[in-house]
Amino acid sequence: AMGGDSAPAVEVEGVSHALRELPPGFLVQLVGQPDAIERELDRHPEVDRGRLEIVEASEVIGMGEKPLAAVRRKRKSSLVVGLSLQSAGKSDAFISAGNTGAILAASTVVLGLHHGVERASVGAMLPTAFGPSLLLDAGANVDASARELACFARLGSVYMRDVMGVSAPKVGLLNVGEEDEKGGAVVREAHGLLRDQSGLEFVGNIEGRDILAGHPKAGHVDVAVCDGFVGNILLKFYESVGKLLQRLLANGDAGLLAHPDIRAAFRFLDYSQYGGAPLLGVRGISIICHGSSPANAIKHAIRVAVHSVEVQLDQHIKAEFERNGA
Repeated sequence: AMGGDSAPAVEVEGVSHALRELPPGFLVQLVGQPDAIERELDRHPEVDRGRLEIVEASEVIGMGEKPLAAVRRKRKSSLVVGLSLQSAGKSDAFISAGNTGAILAASTVVLGLHHGVERASVGAMLPTAFGPSLLLDAGANVDASARELACFARLGSVYMRDVMGVSAPKVGLLNVGEEDEKGGAVVREAHGLLRDQSGLEFVGNIEGRDILAGHPKAGHVDVAVCDGFVGNILLKFYESVGKLLQRLLANGDAGLLAHPDIRAAFRFLDYSQYGGAPLLGVRGISIICHGSSPANAIKHAIRVAVHSVEVQLDQHIKAEFERNGA
């Protein structure tokens, strides 16, 4: 509850919406400084306190701190305490809008990685003309080996199948051209690994335009694989599209922004509808939200976390790597 630019106000408001709107059957633990959390809860008397637990954590990891050093030094931070609850079997999922690097480091240290996973990957959902696509890695690993890129593809495929309900997710390798020989040495090697991977619906190389508009041959691509350097640039560029359209419309006719069709289009582009980015590969459920996430994003992150637990995402990822000889 102490991560994010407006913590714990946004987290508490998001929890309030989740408990009111999402199906019953789950309990929320707010981890952080009890006095600060209680002050925010006083603003939401509608919250069902019977479905809420406050877990004390006196320390906070700031956005500017070095991730691994902060995780090791601040053992009583809301981030470490929250993940430790899951490690100890006292919770089933973890959500934070705090320091992304620290969430990655703490999730890896506290929860550990599945056997066969060398590095966890952050996945980001991108709205497209045909439904959402999962981009990974979205910034956790600015460089990645060919084996790691192949691992990201398998993680993303399981997520899209289990959480998003895609029976046979199509996987594309983001490249500068669709020909097999395109790209640098790492990407070319990854292409060969993915091509030979059984049980994976690999459609080959894709270009940036294929994510939104669809691949000319394969159609909609469910999982787009790249290293975190490329992925984060693409993600941040994508997030700016809505702002650009809004300014263009406002400059032309401010009244257009109130039109139902235009408002529906902006809701389609709103990342908060997807809640947060799953950190895939760790032994558990860990979801990373934007530091500037509104309450709506927190609510949807809780929805995704609950669904991930219900469909046994973690167990299926474990089984995927055991089955394919990680």
